[in-house]
Amino acid sequence: MKIQILDPDVANQIAAGEVVERPASVVKELLENAIDAGASSILVEIQSDLAGITMIRVTDDGIGMSAEEAVLAFQPHATSKIRDITDLSQIRTLGFRGEALASIAAVAEVTLVTRPRDSGALAGTRVVVRGGEVIERGDVGAPEGTTVIVKSLFYNTPARRKFLKSRNTELAHIYGVAENLALAHGEVSIRVMHNGKERISTQRSGGLLNAIAGIYGAELARTLIPIDAKTPLLRISGYISQPAESRGNPSGISISINARSITARQIAAAIREGYGTLLPRDRYPVAFVDISLDTTLVDVNVHPTKREVRLSRESEIVSAIRDAVEETLAGCDLAHEVPIAPVQQRITADEPIPAQPVAEPEVAYAGHHRALSLSDRQLRRTEMPGEENLLPTMRPVGQVAATYIVAEGTDGALYLIDQHAAHERILYDQVAERRDAEPTTQELIMPAILSLPPRESAALRDLIPILGEEGFVVEEFGRDTFAVRSVPAGPGALEDPEGIRETIAEILAGTSRTGPDRREAVTCIIACRGAVKAGVRLTHDQQERLLAQLARTKTPWTCPHGRPTVVAFDKQRLDRMFRRT
Repeated sequence: MKIQILDPDVANQIAAGEVVERPASVVKELLENAIDAGASSILVEIQSDLAGITMIRVTDDGIGMSAEEAVLAFQPHATSKIRDITDLSQIRTLGFRGEALASIAAVAEVTLVTRPRDSGALAGTRVVVRGGEVIERGDVGAPEGTTVIVKSLFYNTPARRKFLKSRNTELAHIYGVAENLALAHGEVSIRVMHNGKERISTQRSGGLLNAIAGIYGAELARTLIPIDAKTPLLRISGYISQPAESRGNPSGISISINARSITARQIAAAIREGYGTLLPRDRYPVAFVDISLDTTLVDVNVHPTKREVRLSRESEIVSAIRDAVEETLAGCDLAHEVPIAPVQQRITADEPIPAQPVAEPEVAYAGHHRALSLSDRQLRRTEMPGEENLLPTMRPVGQVAATYIVAEGTDGALYLIDQHAAHERILYDQVAERRDAEPTTQELIMPAILSLPPRESAALRDLIPILGEEGFVVEEFGRDTFAVRSVPAGPGALEDPEGIRETIAEILAGTSRTGPDRREAVTCIIACRGAVKAGVRLTHDQQERLLAQLARTKTPWTCPHGRPTVVAFDKQRLDRMFRRT
C-alpha cells in the first residue's frame, strides 16, 4: 500500500522537530512549565564544552507532581492546562499543548525529580526517560518542586544536531529566552548559570524596571519612560525609551501579550509609529511592554512553539498601541533623563497641544557649526586623486530638506542627489578597496566600552575573531563588558563611542551571515555609519566636493544597498511637465 501509518518513533521525532529546534527551545519549554506551576524562583543551569551544550537543568519551587503524574507528563498531549475545546479560547497559561516533555524526551535523555508542594509526602519521584521510553522510575529524596535534567540532546537525530551553531551562538539563544521570560514575569526570580558562573539574575517582586536594570544595565533603566494606558480594548504597561536612546534595528523592542513573550512585527511597528517624527525613519526605540487583552481576542495556538499569535480586531489594537505611545511621549519632558509620570488620558481635540521648547539661537548655531565641521571631516577623509568622471557635468545650486542636493547639468537637465546615499557609495568603494588589499587598524585614544545583555555578549564572543579580521580589536573587560581598542582604519574610520557601539550592534544583528556575506555586511555598515547624514546642511563647497567624489566612483548611480544616488530630469521632461511642448 502507498499509504501507511508512521511508526510511533518516527512520528514522535517529527513532532519533536516542530517544538525542539535547539537547546534554547528546551530551556523555553521548561521555564514556561515552571512558571505555570506557580514557581517563585527558578534556576537554570547550563553546562557546555567546546563542542556545545552538554546539559540543561531547570529547578523550580512550584507545585510539583505526584508519582503517577510524573510518568503521565511524558505522554504525548498530556497537559494540566486545558480540559475541553472551550478552554482554547481562554488560555492564560504559557504551555497547554502537552507536547513539551514528550517532545524533549523523544530526542534526549531526560531525568525528572519532583515532590508535590504541601502534600505531606516524605519522598519525591525520579523518572528517567530516553528516546521516549521510561527506563527508570523510583522514589528519591527531593525538595518540593520540580527539577528537569536534559542530556544528550539530539543523540538519535544526528542530522538535527549537525545543524546546531557554535556554543556561544546557542548560549545567546538560551539567554534570549531567559531574558524575555524574565521581562514578562517580574514576579518570578530567574537565575541562569553557565558552567558555574552566573549570567542572568532577576529578583522576585523586583518589578519590571529592576529586571531591565539587571539585564540591560542601570544606565538604560534610568532613562526609560513608564507607559500605562488603558482603553476599552486593552491595557498597555511597561517602559519605553526617550527618542535619544534609539537603535538601528527593532531588536530592542520586547513585547508580551498577557505575560506571554511573543514576536509581533505589527505591534513593534505600532510602537515605532507612536514616536512619529521624534525618531528618524531608520531608527527604532527601546521598549519593554506588556499588552493585556481579552483572551478571546488572541489565538495563541497558531505556532508549535507559541512564538507568534493571531489577533482579532488587529487594526484597532495596533491603533490603540500607537496612540498610547504618542500620548505618553507628549506628556514627558524629553530634555531630561529623569522620566515624569505618563499621561493616561487621551488628548482631545479641544485641549491645547503641549508647546515644544524652542532652541536658543546660540545653541542652534553651535549645533549647526558642529554638523558642518563633522561633514567637512567626513568629506576630507574621502578625498582621493583621480580623473575619472562617470557622471554628467553638473553644478550644485542648493539643497532640499537638507537631504537632497539640487544640481544643474550643462545640458539643462535637473539632478537630485541623495547626499547620504552618494557619500555612502564613495565610502563603500574606498573601504572595500582597502579591505581587499590588507585590513589596517586605527588604535583609539580611549577604548570604547560596551556593556551588553548576556544574549548579545555571548554572540559577540563568537564574533571577536571575525571582527579582528575586519580591523576591530575587541577584548573582554569583565562580565558582559567589552573594550573596543581599535577600529578599521581608512576613510570610514569610526571615532565616537556611540558610533562604534551602533556599528557593533548592527554587525551582531546580522550574525547569521557567513564568510564573504559577513565581510560585505561589515563594509556596508562601516560605509553607512561614516557617511554624511541626511538632514545635515552642506555648504556650496561641500556639495561640489561630494559630487566630484561621487563622479570618481565605479558605480555612482546607486548606493551599496541598491538605492539610487542620483535622479535626473532632462530638459525635455521638464518641458513636458510644464506643458511647454
